[in-house]
Amino acid sequence: MEFPVINSTLSPNKLCEVIRQKYNLSTNTECKLFRAAMNHLYIITDGNKKFVFRVYTYNWRTKLEIEEELRLLIYLKENDRQIAYPISDKLNDYIQEIDAPEGRRFGVLFSYAKGIKIAKFSHQASFLIGQALARVHQSTENFTLNRITYHTQSLLVDSLERIKHFFKNTTEEIKFLEKLSNFLTIKFDSIDKQQVRYGTVHLDVWFDNMHIDNDNEVTFFDFDFCGNGLLCLDISYFLFQLFSTNLNKDEYQVKADSFLKGYETISEISKEEKSFLPFACLAIMNYYISIQCDRFDYWTNIFLNEDHLKRMVGNLKRWIAHNKFEIE
Repeated sequence: MEFPVINSTLSPNKLCEVIRQKYNLSTNTECKLFRAAMNHLYIITDGNKKFVFRVYTYNWRTKLEIEEELRLLIYLKENDRQIAYPISDKLNDYIQEIDAPEGRRFGVLFSYAKGIKIAKFSHQASFLIGQALARVHQSTENFTLNRITYHTQSLLVDSLERIKHFFKNTTEEIKFLEKLSNFLTIKFDSIDKQQVRYGTVHLDVWFDNMHIDNDNEVTFFDFDFCGNGLLCLDISYFLFQLFSTNLNKDEYQVKADSFLKGYETISEISKEEKSFLPFACLAIMNYYISIQCDRFDYWTNIFLNEDHLKRMVGNLKRWIAHNKFEIE
């Protein structure tokens, strides 16, 4: 009998044949696996043309969720925002359905973002990233998707349950996350809703999801986690990732200030939003810890253990100490 599988890696050679045929690419087209993580990414090369083909892992996104992600990206492209956008095939379809051994999976061809990833970018680049994100937010403010809404239930309550279910044992880190969840729920509930902007957020803005080219143009990609929520969620998350990758506090502060200054040359960040920035990213990180737990069977990480949780919580505590507040 055929033994059932939960997650397969599709053959690059076979994918190459399918993609060549569906997108009218040349016989010289090549397809190489780039990354097999939350989703599987393949680099498609046809002469001097380059693309990314994303294969969503099984049972990760519904077709409707993907359609909504693509609707957002097409809208942003029409608004001249610098993003990697979906490409339709010769039948004008954007989503390919693939009968993998584990079941129906979906694939989408995206433009390749010009430039390169830069982990240790300068404060000047940080300024440009701020401007680029603000321009995206100009378009996504009051834009809504038929996808997840990021609020206390999804970021804190549901996430904490997934984490506790995965780790089973109630450790000091789990107790901290429980305390943090209660603290952040109060912070979210006390926001002056008239003074903050809502719309569609990327929710994963950091160096791994953007390219910077020689003309200093920033292009965002990987909107897989896009959804509805406070726009300042994106700002806070970027600052946290900047903090995590720049251990020198003075260096971090220069880049953080430059990022915020760049953002505000395009769009104002209200006083209410600024006061919420130290807290928003903590809720997002709680959510991402839970996603790692929830998708363990499809993205098996040997590092996902209690030591990893300690490191993650340690980073949260370091951020809290830097921003000089206490979890009550």
